[in-house]
Amino acid sequence: MDVRPLRGVAYRRMWVGNGVSYFGFQFTAVAVPVEMFSITHSSAWVGLLGIAGLVPLMVFGLWGGAAADVVDRRKLLLASSTLAWLSTVGLLVQALLGVRSGVLLLALTAVQSAGFAVSSPTRQAIIPRIVPAQLVPAANTLSYTTTTAGGVLGPLAAGLIFGGWSTGAGITIAYAVDAVLFTISFWATYRLPPIPPVHDDGDGERPTAGVRGIIDGLRFLTTQPVLLLSFGVDIIAMVLAMPRALFPEIAEDRFGGGWAVGWLFAAIALGSVVGGLTSGWIGRVRRQGVALVAAVAGWGLAIGFAGFATSLWLMVLLLAVGGAADLVSAVYRQSILQVYAPDRLRGRLQGVFTVVVAGGPRLGDLRAGATAGVTGATASWAGGGFAAAGLAVVLALAFPALVRYRPPSDAESNH
Repeated sequence: MDVRPLRGVAYRRMWVGNGVSYFGFQFTAVAVPVEMFSITHSSAWVGLLGIAGLVPLMVFGLWGGAAADVVDRRKLLLASSTLAWLSTVGLLVQALLGVRSGVLLLALTAVQSAGFAVSSPTRQAIIPRIVPAQLVPAANTLSYTTTTAGGVLGPLAAGLIFGGWSTGAGITIAYAVDAVLFTISFWATYRLPPIPPVHDDGDGERPTAGVRGIIDGLRFLTTQPVLLLSFGVDIIAMVLAMPRALFPEIAEDRFGGGWAVGWLFAAIALGSVVGGLTSGWIGRVRRQGVALVAAVAGWGLAIGFAGFATSLWLMVLLLAVGGAADLVSAVYRQSILQVYAPDRLRGRLQGVFTVVVAGGPRLGDLRAGATAGVTGATASWAGGGFAAAGLAVVLALAFPALVRYRPPSDAESNH
């Protein structure tokens, strides 16, 4: 694994802060659907959490990306992280008071999503400013691996909590842990240097955080078929093959609930960590477009087979295989975008990227929950995985720009 980006103090601080805070966030990520299912006993209601997160994500993701090109990115990251932290405190308070309202859970999820929608593109737009350009893929891999490590340890720890305490007490403890650990992220962001906008690309036009600024970013995106196709295959993968809305139901029906739900929520991230720790080969691949499509297809197939598993450990293994494939696709998608985007547009394009990457799983939650209500959980889970694998390959073959893609340095070496 390439750890050279950690030599930079600014990146190292942000890396530590993000890793710790993401570990804490996983407690909430498990507790909210578990609480929703305990209140409603419906996977369809769990799926509605995806819509509650998607709407503010689409609005504030685009605006947050545009704002990141206009204001100091450090200050914007601090403000947006504060909003996300306040929503976590709200979840803790409602659990302590025993409100048991599905509608309130949807509202707090929406607020949390708004904070994330602004902070995520801002954070990603910071990375190319604090590490050398040639280390951007390695920095992205480190970031993904660390957050997915939190995605393993967090759900497992949450599963232990739910296995050792009642559901109500476990939910309260999970929210409290997240609220406390989130403060590490504030420290890391506060210690970053100022990161003001850069207006030196030679076109004389200053970006804005309004509609015109967003449209400028979208206009640039429409001229880049490789980016559009990379977004397309990710949407297919997440909308059709993300099964997490079904985890509470499957854990209870097949494995007796308790700590099993923690393993299901951790499994995908576990595979991503293993993939990250063995990721030295990723930067050496020339045909990155082909590798991206293969990774998305591998994700879909692994998820599809996992849907049929009746053994918890087989299901965890297959989900982990899918997680390793997802890490590979995530690194290539992020690196392709950061190579294409000039700094004056980087925040806006990261905003679009955030909407796609984070919005896709939320639509996937809705699809999985709604489909399970009609066809059953197994058909919803497995059918979505196999459909995603097939459609990703069809899209890549129909529009070959993505499979032809190579990094600029490789393309230049061929001329």
